[in-house]
Amino acid sequence: MTDPPTDEIELSIVTMRFRAADPDSLLAVLSKYVVLARMEPGCRNVDLCASLTHPGQYLLIEKWDSSHSQRAHFDSVVMVEMATTCQGLLTAPPDIDLWDAPSAHDLR
Repeated sequence: MTDPPTDEIELSIVTMRFRAADPDSLLAVLSKYVVLARMEPGCRNVDLCASLTHPGQYLLIEKWDSSHSQRAHFDSVVMVEMATTCQGLLTAPPDIDLWDAPSAHDLR
């Protein structure tokens, strides 16, 4: 017997920090990625931020409705294409972190 459906969402938050060797090209790649990732199943939002204190450093903040959705996205064509396109545009591999969301919620 299966459990009854629930409206509860277990948010999964991912951050990715990029250090650009070619800021203009990297910004174009990340901007395209944000648009496509927002259309992925389970995506609640993706924000792209540019550092004011460290020029050429960018931060992606992704919010997923479950760890399953987040993991599926990391194996998706959208993610693989972004990673491949970043080759040669970074000074180092991106810093990727997975966060628990005890106090993250949507305000709508």
